[in-house]
Amino acid sequence: MLSQLRPAATLLALFTLLLGLAYPAAMTELAQATMPYQANGSIVLRDGEPVGSSIVGQAFATPQYLHPRLSAAGQGYDASASGGTNLAPTSAKLAARLTGDGAALSAETGATLLPADAVTASGSGLDPDISPAYAQLQAPRIAQARGLTVDAVRAILDRATSGRTFGILGEPRVNVLQANLALDTAAPLAR
Repeated sequence: MLSQLRPAATLLALFTLLLGLAYPAAMTELAQATMPYQANGSIVLRDGEPVGSSIVGQAFATPQYLHPRLSAAGQGYDASASGGTNLAPTSAKLAARLTGDGAALSAETGATLLPADAVTASGSGLDPDISPAYAQLQAPRIAQARGLTVDAVRAILDRATSGRTFGILGEPRVNVLQANLALDTAAPLAR
């Protein structure tokens, strides 16, 4: 039995050192050397202070800010409880929420056709981006709250719109945090 235990213990120690320490340390060093912004969480700074991450969504609820996609993560944008609602497309609870949220947004904006991401939650609950259509739908509310023209807000949102990755992957999108920082630069709010 000792003859079988010794090789097993040796391999356990070897693979623990190799795969538990050496490999993660090498990958961390490689990531820090080649892409430090991403390796450190894609932290966005304003005046030298961190205000969020460009890859993790956060809640913005006041009228002067672009609102993100709905989040089902915990109490909303809770990274420790990431996930969707797991409600089926045939769920009466989901249908009632979609109908209610859609009616409220239609009443606010006057729009009869809403972008899908305006009323649906993302799969992770932490989506940092929204569609350009949803962003533009919010422009009149933001313009009124900030004392800007709708055209000025639309231009800021256009500049904050990213195209498809490599020209073919994904859909055009607006990063909510980056757009809100651009809005703050264009029309600063009293802090």
